Amino acid sequence: MSLLHTDTVDRILSMTATGTDEVLTEMEARAEREEFPTVGPEVGAFLRLCARLTDATSVFEFGSGYGYSAYWVAPAVGSDGRIVLTEVDEDELEQARSYFERGGYADRAVFELGDALETVARHDGPFDLVLLDHENDRYVEGFEAVRGMVPTGGVVVAENVLNSGTSMAPPDLAASLRGERTAADGSTLNGVETYLSHVRADPDFETTVLPIGDGVFASVRT
Repeated sequence: MSLLHTDTVDRILSMTATGTDEVLTEMEARAEREEFPTVGPEVGAFLRLCARLTDATSVFEFGSGYGYSAYWVAPAVGSDGRIVLTEVDEDELEQARSYFERGGYADRAVFELGDALETVARHDGPFDLVLLDHENDRYVEGFEAVRGMVPTGGVVVAENVLNSGTSMAPPDLAASLRGERTAADGSTLNGVETYLSHVRADPDFETTVLPIGDGVFASVRT
């Protein structure tokens, strides 16, 4: 359940959710059982919508865990598409591979073990959709690493930017943006605020904030 909107909106989102399958259901049950942080179905559906709207055939994800976000996008890129998943945990990456194989999407996935910022340097792009879901304080580095690979109309989505457990909540970001508090260097709040300021100042991108899941920033290359 999201902390960013009402219980009624939660129920509407649950009742109108589409596009799930047995693999996603299993992933979500696992996340709840193990308290593993995934973006959840409402953000997953939004990511798939972004892929549809951009007619995405190439996607890059910074920090994939066991593949939940990428799996939502997989049906939209088609069998000729490509999704690059990155993860530093070998076990989680292998679990992602297993989920993709079971869902029938392994043909469009590239599984990269290692640091995402090092991995992206080995890929040329273009990337129609980029997902930032690694450390918040490295979001700017991730954005800059792919900025030149995102074509006009492409989208960069930064996840978990309004709420992050006990380390940050929406009032914290609001107070920081108003100048009423200073975010500590290296904190989640500092990373999110720095990233938002960075992308909003980029003349080639238009950024909006969406209160779904734990919050996303969506930046479209104009």
